Amino acid sequence: MSKQFKVILLVILVLVLDQVVKILVKTHMSIGETIPVIGNWFKIHFVENRGMAFGVTLGGVWGKIALTVFRLIAVVALAIFINNMIKKGMPIGFILALGLVTAGAAGNIFDSAFYGLIFNESTYHNSMIPGSGVAELFPKGGGYAPFLQGSVVDMLYFPIIDTTWPSWVPIWGGQSFTFFRPIFNVADSAITCGVIWILIFHRKALKTI
Repeated sequence: MSKQFKVILLVILVLVLDQVVKILVKTHMSIGETIPVIGNWFKIHFVENRGMAFGVTLGGVWGKIALTVFRLIAVVALAIFINNMIKKGMPIGFILALGLVTAGAAGNIFDSAFYGLIFNESTYHNSMIPGSGVAELFPKGGGYAPFLQGSVVDMLYFPIIDTTWPSWVPIWGGQSFTFFRPIFNVADSAITCGVIWILIFHRKALKTI
């Protein structure tokens, strides 16, 4: 099995898993809904991210479009870079780590580019209306946003520590504290794992580029 085939297979698997999870969440949960998975420290908690990581936005509509286009350019550049690394005979672990980063970036691009077209808007649940807040795939009335302006679906939440700072702690005393607070998705996980993989096991490869 060639390096090219292995990295392509990895990218496809990550993309399929990422999109299956997102579509299931989008079509079965309302915004803010939570499903406990392992006790209180691993939950499926549905939120949507309209900007960059951690909900940071960038200049309204045109900023959103610019961000999506930048992501697309980055994915193309990564694909070209991976091909060059394969030709140079770089280790398969390094190639696969780059594939994880590429797959993760591509997964979030798909949300931004197409989810606004193929889903209606997810909203908060209304207890008076059964099934309210849940989005529909390919709705008759059309999607909730134009091309390149969709929101990224996030759902993985690990509040491993959920407590309150002791009152004697300066500044934060008495305030709530949660670790790990960010909510992310499979694509984000792929990017993080790929970067960590490279930094831990393939720093020598970086020096030879």
